Amino acid sequence: MTWLITGGAGYIGGHTVHQLAEAGRPVVVLDDLSSGSPDRLPDGVPLVVGSTLDRALLDRTVREHGITGVVHIAAKKQVGESVAEPLLYYRENLTGLQTVLAAAVAGGVRNVVFSSSAAVYGMPDVDLVTESTPCAPINPYGETKLAGEWLVNSVGRAHGLSTVSLRYFNVAGTSSPRLADDGVSNLVPMAFQRLTDGQAPLIFGDDYDTPDGTCVRDYIHVADIAAAHVAAVHRLDTATEPLSLTLNIGRGEGVSVAEMLAVIARVTGNPTAPEVTPRRPGDPARVVAAADLIHHELDWKARYDIDAMVTSAWNAWQLR
Repeated sequence: MTWLITGGAGYIGGHTVHQLAEAGRPVVVLDDLSSGSPDRLPDGVPLVVGSTLDRALLDRTVREHGITGVVHIAAKKQVGESVAEPLLYYRENLTGLQTVLAAAVAGGVRNVVFSSSAAVYGMPDVDLVTESTPCAPINPYGETKLAGEWLVNSVGRAHGLSTVSLRYFNVAGTSSPRLADDGVSNLVPMAFQRLTDGQAPLIFGDDYDTPDGTCVRDYIHVADIAAAHVAAVHRLDTATEPLSLTLNIGRGEGVSVAEMLAVIARVTGNPTAPEVTPRRPGDPARVVAAADLIHHELDWKARYDIDAMVTSAWNAWQLR
């Protein structure tokens, strides 16, 4: 059984490809390399360079490599950019997914894992977000992920595919410098970049209804995210009847921005006090996962804590 990993040369995709390969799963990567790098891939893993919008390329890849399952990770993922360029996000994230699914159906693929996001929940007014918490995304990025889940579920029902949608919470850390996040759009690398430039890390608003006034998030190590994908692939490969699962990937532990920056200060040895700036539009006060269902369905639990995330990311950052 050979799995196609779209976006497999990216940060999350690269970790997933490595863990799937280590688990003995034959994989093929499709990536347009807009944010990915071939250097992230294990030796011997085929790389098809191209877009998820290219139906002919997808058809050829499925046919020539004997693809039996797809892990669809490729997507645009910057909230602010999605607000400024919704047409880009709907084209890349939703039309791209539609094209991948059409090629999968035409090629007889039976299993699909879809990378979704906690952004589908919007601003939930609950302590722990369960998979049954109402979804009300507040930006185009979250809208494309929720619509993507609907599309995956509809195609699964119509064509007898087994599907798993994985809702990521806030990803951090790395398994190795080779696989590290080379962007600076998430909190941890943003703080590293500011400190490296001799500037104070930024806090976007300290007047939220949280214990210290800063946003609270559920941070999850990228290696745990990858392990959840491996568990989903295993579940689909061994299923005896069609499945349709939607699962949170989180630790179930809230950490505020101020708390995370304190860990960063300790790990980096740089105690520069953060600078508070105005809130960013659309940032919910608290989003923390309930992760019971994924443990029940996939026998998966997060292994890494905040210190491991920050330390691994910092060690890789210093080798840039």
